[in-house]
Formats: sequence, C-alpha cells, structure tokens
Amino acid sequence: MLERVNADVDEASGDAFAADGVAPTLDAFLAGIGGRAFRFAELALRQRDDALDAVQDAMARMLAYRARPATEWPPLFWRILRTRVVDVQRRRTFRLRWLLPADDAQPDWNDRAPDRDGLDPSRAHDQREAWSRVADALAALPRRQREAFTLRVLEELDVATTAQVMGCGEGSVKTHLSRAREALQQQLEDWR
Repeated sequence: MLERVNADVDEASGDAFAADGVAPTLDAFLAGIGGRAFRFAELALRQRDDALDAVQDAMARMLAYRARPATEWPPLFWRILRTRVVDVQRRRTFRLRWLLPADDAQPDWNDRAPDRDGLDPSRAHDQREAWSRVADALAALPRRQREAFTLRVLEELDVATTAQVMGCGEGSVKTHLSRAREALQQQLEDWR
C-alpha cells in the first residue's frame, strides 16, 4: 500500500532530472523536489505557511551551492530543509503561548494529496483516501521517526545519506525507521 502511495507521489511530483542526457541544473532540481519538500515540511510543522517559508528558505540557501556536483544536491537540500524545520519548531517552543493566536485547526491532508487529473472518480477517491490515511499516520509519528521514514522510504535516500541529513548515526536511522514502520503498520492495519 505504501509503495502505491509512494509511486503516486513521485508521479505527481515529477522527476527533476530529464532522461535526455542533458546535465541537470539546480533550477530543475529544485523544481522537481519542491512538492515533496513541501509535504515533508508540512507534515513536520503542521502549518501551511510555516512549511512554505521553510521550503522557500531551504531553496534560497541551496543557491549558494550551485557549483557543487549534482550528486551532492539531494542530501544537501534535505539537510538544509530539515535544519530549517527544526529551527522553526524550536522557535515555536520558546514563544510565549499567550502571544500566539488560538489557531488549533489541524490541516486537512486531503487538500495536500497528489493531483489525480485524468483518473476515474473511483480510483481518484481511493488514492485520496490512501494518501490521507498515510499522511495522518505519518503526522502522528514522533519527529525523528517521521524524518527517517520520509527520507528512507519516500525519498529513497540510502542509510548513510539519511544519517548525514538527520545528523545521527546509521544505527539510529535504522532504529527510527524500524519503529516508524511498526507504528505505521499498527495504525494502518485495519485499513488494509
């Protein structure tokens, strides 16, 4: 089930690198990764505006690394975005609660589902429901487990790169991923 959602997300996001043999540009890379990066940030921050700001800031910071080889861009971008997300989360915890607006509304994950243009209504509904359930289950995970799952499974980064992005050891990534898979399996068991 997760493989189907992952394939749908990748299909909807588009591929950053063309298969025509032309060297990839940073602009093409950022355009291709934007949708996935936004979903990653929104799941972590749970606020659309904060997620948009974090992704935009990460993309702007990537411009300083334009001269780096294209193979270094994915782990570098994810590391920058993750750091930005953690910064926003930390800033939230230090704010005085009475200064914040009383906006407890949870995001509607169905609005963030990948586009389903051209699908028959039944299949589009099934895919929206699958995305909604997976997104809700991911949002319920602890931050480190959600990051490990997103980077390893949805972004298909290897263990070493994920560890570099998360700033921890490879064993820690494996532990977080294992716990995330177990929790997701329990949460999604009745839906199978």
